[in-house]
Amino acid sequence: MNAITDRIKARTFHLAGGTEDWRVVGEGACTCFRTDSLAAAARFAQAVAELPGGSPGRPDLDLRADGVTVRLITVGDGYYGLTERDVELAREISALAGRMGLTADPAVVQTVQVTVDALVTAECLPFWRAVLDYRDRGDSEEDLLDPRRRGAPFYFQAMAEPRPQRNRLHVDVWVPHDGAGARIAAALAAGGTLVSDAHAPGHWVLADPEGNEVCVGVAGWPGPDAGVS
Repeated sequence: MNAITDRIKARTFHLAGGTEDWRVVGEGACTCFRTDSLAAAARFAQAVAELPGGSPGRPDLDLRADGVTVRLITVGDGYYGLTERDVELAREISALAGRMGLTADPAVVQTVQVTVDALVTAECLPFWRAVLDYRDRGDSEEDLLDPRRRGAPFYFQAMAEPRPQRNRLHVDVWVPHDGAGARIAAALAAGGTLVSDAHAPGHWVLADPEGNEVCVGVAGWPGPDAGVS
């Protein structure tokens, strides 16, 4: 694949005009267009597939009777993220949905990632690659992806020393930037505790009543903190 020269940050995507229907989560820019039947979802998916701006293998579409979830991400040699072309395609898909009378519901999109704490990633990662039948992510030596684009990605987080007193595997939940507050509040009301907000608004660390942790993260916070990608 040729070098990708029009790379952008998640924040740039959010601030671009015409992307209001979309939210960047851990695995690209996503949204859901609501439908009232599987047949309507299939018609919309077919129309998206026929857009001249598309390309083989993208976007990713998940069809259900009540809606079609669309994901845009550019995958190339040494890159896994967003480009200006993704902005253009998002605008085209939103315009198509509007012409078909469909409404976007970006609040329902999310990405779930499993994070494994490892002292020596190079020793642990091959086991998980084999047992999951996953593949390496092209731009990272710390990430595994489902080649079928269905299962949760796995990320290997380096540890400086063993931590036997706490869990070594946790879940990352990437949510829309404007839904993080409600998600965190719901988790706390359900018995969770806030472990750390030191990296907010990038992510918050929560724990269940027995101390098992989960990170709630956002990508491309469009607020005044320009340091968040």
